[in-house]
Amino acid sequence: MARSRERGWPAPPEPLPAPVVDNHTHLDSVVEWVADGWEPGAPAGTTTVEQQLERAAAVGVERMVQVGCDLDAVRWTDRVVRDHAQLLGAVAIHPNEAVLHAGVHEVAPDGLEPDPQPRHAASLDDAIDAVMQTARANPRIRAIGETGLDYFRAGPRGRAVQRDAFRAHIALAKELGLALQIHDRDAHDDVVDILLNDGAPERTVFHCFSGGPALAQVARENGWFASFAGPVSFGANDDLRAALRELPLELVLVETDAPYLTVHPFRGRPNAPYLLPGTVRTVADELGLDLESACRKIAWNSEAVYGPW
Repeated sequence: MARSRERGWPAPPEPLPAPVVDNHTHLDSVVEWVADGWEPGAPAGTTTVEQQLERAAAVGVERMVQVGCDLDAVRWTDRVVRDHAQLLGAVAIHPNEAVLHAGVHEVAPDGLEPDPQPRHAASLDDAIDAVMQTARANPRIRAIGETGLDYFRAGPRGRAVQRDAFRAHIALAKELGLALQIHDRDAHDDVVDILLNDGAPERTVFHCFSGGPALAQVARENGWFASFAGPVSFGANDDLRAALRELPLELVLVETDAPYLTVHPFRGRPNAPYLLPGTVRTVADELGLDLESACRKIAWNSEAVYGPW
């Protein structure tokens, strides 16, 4: 699919007929990416959390889950969810972050050289302990995530680290009675094996669900939630839409994963929670639902996972 040749924020979509929840967004990265100019040649700018919350509310995205998955973002998330009633939080050490905290520096299938930052001087155990302390101390942190496996960005040693870190996060979510948000890239079989062998938390969410009908069937059988982002609207992703149709609506969530994965037809432009309605409309169309009913049910599902805001 061709990317949009335009740059900058897309126009706001038509408001939804009932409020929905953005189940996974990175507002810290939205603010940072705007300040950095998004991509080479794009102009730098400014935006604030308050501006993004206002834009989202204007189209029916009244609440969201802010996800912090590196040590800097964990601290940022801890602060921002205390200050904004529209936000709940999820915290974890992302699988690609876990590799660097473990001191593993290998070129993975993505071909990129490792790029350790000052925060990676902390050991992996210390980093996960910081996640635990943050989640325990802040009642507005309602999930451990995103955690899981990313085999596109990990070689053999990194994959072993990721599996250990994933198990540690699963145990932490169960210990604290929190939901689990999973990052799963090119690793469906191992993610499922670990969840089944270790025992998944009661509320388990596949963030930015990327599997086909077979993974959707496993999720349905185990009562795991699937959260759909912009890629469900991409023309080539028939398998992903088939997976959506395999799931009961009771297990469906929606997200932006902003600033990544902008919904069609704005792929390649900056993403933010106010663009979630495009994904909601795709989900409703694929499931043959009227839009208002879909919005209300998806919002109800979000509270079933994370509790009240």
